[in-house]
Amino acid sequence: MLNIRRFVQGVDEPVWVDVLNASQKDRENWRAITAEEMLLQEKEDPSFDLEGRFIAELERRPVGAVHANVEKLREERKGFIRFYVIPECRGRGIEHQLVETALRELKARGMATAQASVDSRELDYIPLLEGLDFKQVRVGSIMEMDLANIPQGIGENRQIAIRTLRKDQEEDIKLWTWLLNETFEEHFNFRPNTLEEMHHFLLSDLYYKKEKEILFAILDAETVGYIGVGIDERYNLEKNVEMGHIFTIGVLKKRRRRGIGARLMLQGLEALQAKGATKAMLGVDDYNPTKARRLYEKVGFGVKKKDLVFERGL
Repeated sequence: MLNIRRFVQGVDEPVWVDVLNASQKDRENWRAITAEEMLLQEKEDPSFDLEGRFIAELERRPVGAVHANVEKLREERKGFIRFYVIPECRGRGIEHQLVETALRELKARGMATAQASVDSRELDYIPLLEGLDFKQVRVGSIMEMDLANIPQGIGENRQIAIRTLRKDQEEDIKLWTWLLNETFEEHFNFRPNTLEEMHHFLLSDLYYKKEKEILFAILDAETVGYIGVGIDERYNLEKNVEMGHIFTIGVLKKRRRRGIGARLMLQGLEALQAKGATKAMLGVDDYNPTKARRLYEKVGFGVKKKDLVFERGL
């Protein structure tokens, strides 16, 4: 018999990560997390939602998990459903019950909309969500390229000066916070990032612990854009690769279409190469209003997989 119970903080972290890691192990952009990392995230991440987590047990064995995630800082009444089932128990209706549990939880917490994402190759999950009245609203791509083939002469603005964000300088962190909020304001699912969140990411992020860098683009004495690059050492050990990640990039709207994004991309790729990476990965919304995917393809990125985003009203 299947039992879905509420997550107990301080007790269930090992159970949660076991289910999570088992369910996600074949994803290109996933690496295993530890219970210690999860406990640290609960304690230090200012945006982490401690509520809305549930464990599914089949004959007392943990087989699934779901998080009905409500972002504390989001004004929009939208909640996010993340559900996981271990491979050998998929297709038994557990996913359906987990999502229904999350929908009830989000509604009880005052949300008006629920969002869920699935890998496009998880063909059984698409009709599951559609059967629960979800509609597809977005497509995202995970893209990858070989750093042996970094191009030049792709329209990059050579007048751009580049400097590195100084993590010990509060004015630099405030500048990056402002830039990120300005450049992402028109994007899907945007909500303003706080200075506290940016401090946490720069100093306590679980993935790019040692090797991460924010580069600013400067034109006519104005900071007009930025790019963030990093290396997750545990990801590379687990996957047996030398992968670097571009985790963010943005150019002020008034300065777009001037080769600034191209210049930042090339600089970011070269920075990853200098850190020992032989490949680079990034994620992008295919419907991005800046048409960012075109730039990534021009630089040399190709699509590795697609993620589909679904929503429904509550």
